[in-house]
Amino acid sequence: MNEHVKAPAAPRTLPRESATFDAYTLSEIRRAAATGIYDIRGAGAKRKVPHFDDLLFLGASISRYPLEGYRERCGTDVVLGTRFAKKPIELKIPITIAGMSFGSLSGPAKEALGRGASQMGTSTTTGDGGMTQEERGHSKTLVYQYLPSRYGMNPDDIRKADAIEVVIGQGAKPGGGGMLLGQKISPRVAKMRTLPEGIDQRSACRHPDWTGPDDLEIKIEELREITDWEKPIYVKVGASRPYYDTALAVKAGADVVVVDGMQGGTAATQEVFIENVGIPTLACIRNAVKALQDLGMHRKVQLIVSGGIRNGADVAKALALGADAVAIGTAALVALGDNDPKWESEYEALGTRAGAYDDWHEGRDPAGITTQDAELMKRLDPVMAGRRLANYLAVMTLEAQTIARACGKSHVHNLEPEDLVALTLESAAMAQVPLAGTSWVPGQDGRF
Repeated sequence: MNEHVKAPAAPRTLPRESATFDAYTLSEIRRAAATGIYDIRGAGAKRKVPHFDDLLFLGASISRYPLEGYRERCGTDVVLGTRFAKKPIELKIPITIAGMSFGSLSGPAKEALGRGASQMGTSTTTGDGGMTQEERGHSKTLVYQYLPSRYGMNPDDIRKADAIEVVIGQGAKPGGGGMLLGQKISPRVAKMRTLPEGIDQRSACRHPDWTGPDDLEIKIEELREITDWEKPIYVKVGASRPYYDTALAVKAGADVVVVDGMQGGTAATQEVFIENVGIPTLACIRNAVKALQDLGMHRKVQLIVSGGIRNGADVAKALALGADAVAIGTAALVALGDNDPKWESEYEALGTRAGAYDDWHEGRDPAGITTQDAELMKRLDPVMAGRRLANYLAVMTLEAQTIARACGKSHVHNLEPEDLVALTLESAAMAQVPLAGTSWVPGQDGRF
């Protein structure tokens, strides 16, 4: 026997990454240690949270009677602002374009949003920084955002708008203000916002001239006087305490309440804010609806839900849970051409990839959408981009109609919670619909 033969090496376990300290977390620790500054990015929460994918519709069978294909009508129209406004806005579809500012977005991008929305008979929204000629000129229905910053605020422009949205907060950063870094403060943006060119701008987190719901009521009265009570007044909140915020908005005199969940996007804010403040869109709808119902105002004050709406199924589920309409932001930018793989080599040069690019604050967007760079903006054809958005909105609408017909509904607003079941305990509790295959709604009878 050869005494010099080595014994076989003991087997070793494979390297194992920590679920808590995953690769992204480790990279962020290293970045923070090297720079001493927090990370800023755009878009919304990227962590996985309960969402509309966790709900399913119960299509018609024997106990329900479906509508036949495209031969039987299924309505999609919605009227917003019926409570007090002399001129409520009438939309052909229940999908609107959320507020995204000129400054955050390029002029061609704002024009494209207006073109696409108008083709489909819906509204677009100004965002922070005021109204541009491109946007007003190509938007049949335009909502003017009235924000804490007051950047670009102009009473004459308010009168030109079709509705006014008083912004209290956004889903990506409820309780936080906005950011627009110096590289995007072009001469035109600086002039509109009365800011120094090329200097970082940080918007206020609260309105400067009121501190609570009683003052909000006074502000809404002022806006009604400016517009001769013609324009619907929206109040937008980031989803945190949707029951109480909705109730207070109604008390203050809102015609429409907009609730934005944490999957809602932003031009730029702290990463830690985006991922750790607010609640998921799915968790806020039923609470907002409950507030309206308790006040006897459901369907009298309209509810718009935003934050992570991606397709017609999401639209149909939001409406079934009690919303009157939805708003899209990130999805609309993707429809225009944001994060398009055709710019992959340029995304890689920026240290990212198509589908993951979120450094919108840097102003170097290869697609020409989230930039003020004159050469990059030339890459976006607002006419073609507007057609792409219109196509996308048309598909979303057809998808929502298809689901509504399958549930036996002649209008998408006839969808109801009874048409839904949930796949997980979390989504069942949040949406207050039964767990699939059971009649149990977690928490409804006090049992969890």
